[in-house]
Amino acid sequence: MQNTLSSERLIVGTGLHSGALVRLKLRPAAPDTGIVFRRVDCAPNVNQIAVSPETWVEASLCTVLQNAHGVRVSTVEHLLAALHGCGIHNAIIEIDGPEVPILDGSAAPFVAQILATGIRRQDAPLKVVRILKPVEVTRDGAIARLLPAPALEISFEIEFADTAIGHQSKALEMCNGTFLRELSDCRTFCRRADVEAMHSRGLALGGTLDNAVVFDNGAVLSPGGLRRTDEPVRHKMLDAMGDLYVLGLPVIGRYEGVRAGHALTGRLLQALLATPDAYEIVTCDDQMRMRMPGVGITPRDLPLSA
Repeated sequence: MQNTLSSERLIVGTGLHSGALVRLKLRPAAPDTGIVFRRVDCAPNVNQIAVSPETWVEASLCTVLQNAHGVRVSTVEHLLAALHGCGIHNAIIEIDGPEVPILDGSAAPFVAQILATGIRRQDAPLKVVRILKPVEVTRDGAIARLLPAPALEISFEIEFADTAIGHQSKALEMCNGTFLRELSDCRTFCRRADVEAMHSRGLALGGTLDNAVVFDNGAVLSPGGLRRTDEPVRHKMLDAMGDLYVLGLPVIGRYEGVRAGHALTGRLLQALLATPDAYEIVTCDDQMRMRMPGVGITPRDLPLSA
């Protein structure tokens, strides 16, 4: 069965890079629509951007989608992670600018709005991408790979010189509300030096200590400190959850990232599609469905920090 939203929901916030106020509306959609962005500030004949590998544009700081007319939307990863984690397969996302609002830097505010709106089951079979053999891409020592597995699993490993981050690793299976409980409230992070460098280039103008975890020589500058002792690696897993949904269908397989980012995960999806015998698109059966992200979730699965 496919899922959509029960009703519309308006979300307002600032863009991380532009600092501009953005209005975003989540709307239900018919079966087999997929996830579609609609730029309401652009002409109706050019404003739709489907979430798919064909619209993915390589970028290092966030996930960017662009249609054939050159209309794009950026910083989509946290919203896509929330939709993926809540099991929403069909939705229209109306947005009045080129960037999804950053909110608190995690996916939890989006998840909270989805749960408040409600999830409606649709009488249509769900297609999934099942990984059949390993696919891997590398760059400068970073690795992203997909492997066969009975359900969606995400494993990540990071290494940073800042002692407040250091080496972190974690692996989880994304079923029975795991994404909501374990990852959804984990915020994007950076070093103070990175913030200053981005500001000097006119980037991250909407970034504050309230929508990112900022580290500086072993110290956490953001008010309240970390939500989890390993919040950085959990946030990288959250990003991977969103980036995988660029495929346009849920994935049954194991994603492994070692110091990977948005660009490398995007390249991994391109490599997967270029290897036809590495995957198959199948109809989700009852056994698969019970281990899909979003099955059985309730507002109680959201962490208290959300």
